[in-house]
Amino acid sequence: MEILELKGATKCFGGLTAVGDVNFTVPKGTITGLIGPNGAGKTTIFNLITGVYKVTRGNILFDGKDIANKEPYLIADVGITRTFQNIRLFKKLSVYENILTACHNNAKYNVLDAVLRLPQYKREEKQLKEQAENLMEIMGLKDRRDLVANNLPYGLQRRLEIARALALNPRLLLLDEPAAGMNPDETDQLMHLIFEIRKKFNLSVLIIDHHMDLVMGICEKIMVLNFGCKLAEGTPSEIQNNTKVIEAYLGVEG
Repeated sequence: MEILELKGATKCFGGLTAVGDVNFTVPKGTITGLIGPNGAGKTTIFNLITGVYKVTRGNILFDGKDIANKEPYLIADVGITRTFQNIRLFKKLSVYENILTACHNNAKYNVLDAVLRLPQYKREEKQLKEQAENLMEIMGLKDRRDLVANNLPYGLQRRLEIARALALNPRLLLLDEPAAGMNPDETDQLMHLIFEIRKKFNLSVLIIDHHMDLVMGICEKIMVLNFGCKLAEGTPSEIQNNTKVIEAYLGVEG
């Protein structure tokens, strides 16, 4: 079964078609890759899925329901969260505060409960703090708990951003170039981490990245974009041996 399906998804900016008539699916429980040369439209597709951009034409189905053109907060509520190509953190807050802030999206108590410190508030606050602690443990951030986010090494900032996305309890996690700026050891650690969180949180994952070792090493399925259109789709080995993909990346005929 597919957790996500794009059907003829198109995004135009004036007379420019950034994404044109794209069809592809993310099977439930898989790690799926979305690759292509710079400017191919990969992040635009993420922005369409998450409601940052409005769809010009086409449909985006999540668990069979059309979510095209819904507001970003509504899309997060149904179970899709993401990281960004350019890291977006509360840079002056600590690691713990960044994660706990995201955890509070799950709070069910009301203003009166909070003001009067009623049992519902106390019970849920304890659960949210436990969730934040658990995420720090999973993401290898516990020893940096009180460090201001802006002072974290770049690779750990990436981990913190993933932790915040996980705090919203997603069913589909979108990762936009999570290995950007990482060295080979950090990239290898990230691969193992993505496998771990997919299993631990019962997630489906859609990932954009230019690190082919990472994409080919963890994705069961890959879609290739070029000039806003789908160029190829298949398993890692099929993509590696696709002459159209080789030509698009290298500018030479395969």
